[in-house]
Amino acid sequence: MGESLTLPHLRPTAYIAVDHYSAVHLAAETARSVAGQCGLPGALPDRAAVIASELASNLANHATNGVLFIQSLPLGGGMEMVAADHGPGIGELQQCLADGYTTSNTLGAGLGAVKRIATTLTIRTRPGAGTLVCARLTAPDETASADQDVGALCVPADREQDSGDGCAIVEHDSVRTALVVDGLGHGPQAAEAAHVALRSFHRGPDSPLPELLTGLHRALRRTRGAAVGLLRLHPGRAEYCGVGNVRVVTLTPLDLSHRLSGQPGIAGLNMTPPHVRAFPVPPGGTVLLHSDGIDHRWAQAPSAFVHRLPPPLLVASLVHSHRLPRDDATVLAARPRQRLP
Repeated sequence: MGESLTLPHLRPTAYIAVDHYSAVHLAAETARSVAGQCGLPGALPDRAAVIASELASNLANHATNGVLFIQSLPLGGGMEMVAADHGPGIGELQQCLADGYTTSNTLGAGLGAVKRIATTLTIRTRPGAGTLVCARLTAPDETASADQDVGALCVPADREQDSGDGCAIVEHDSVRTALVVDGLGHGPQAAEAAHVALRSFHRGPDSPLPELLTGLHRALRRTRGAAVGLLRLHPGRAEYCGVGNVRVVTLTPLDLSHRLSGQPGIAGLNMTPPHVRAFPVPPGGTVLLHSDGIDHRWAQAPSAFVHRLPPPLLVASLVHSHRLPRDDATVLAARPRQRLP
């Protein structure tokens, strides 16, 4: 089916709570470091630092409960910085996107500079309720990577350095295959299980899903075990195969459907023969996987605003608003590739 485009995501997302202006420097240095890890050349690490600084300054000066997520792109090729808050929203978004626009009274100052520097900039805002911003940065020969309609965040539990969750997505021709793994518990042993699962997944991500899950089960036998969710996205349809409490839902601008979770068991410890559940994905639909570090009640009545979020902002919204702080939390959202001509 082609060669995988990604490598295992062994680092959790950098999660920076911007509750004081001192977080601005941390954001800039973190962005510069992640840019280097992603192999962005030349002045791009410094440009990443500028983007992160502008986003964090906005949050520090004007937002409520602001956070910044910094990581490599889910499908590789660059990095992204995603800001989320529960603040006042942006009333005059187009005015704020003008380069050089500044004000001490409006969330959005500096967004013109971010728009100019970033490869892509995506913003959704609700006046009086909050704003989500995703700035992606790629090398000049990787600009197409910034348009991937995929979002993924993996955040460790509070006061933990290692995440017992992990996620990955690979692309083969018009097919996407995704993994979300949740090692039992949290901390170093759970992180070891997640890393083992990621390495096993990347050995043959285009294998049939039952075969892929069986391979993960064998690989995880030397660990404490994990919940595993595997998703395969074809144009117009999807397949899900999993064990344990990794949930999957489909969102469209008007509906939420196909609420599924894995079959009973623990990969690596006890698992019945895997089976695949198939379901349609309507045009414009997003399929979302998440670990139990996200409160499942978010899906009971999501707002129209959430229904319409693109994948990178959807995952940020769920992690920011529905993460359970005492557990590792992972969300992966993707849309099927369009049919090839």
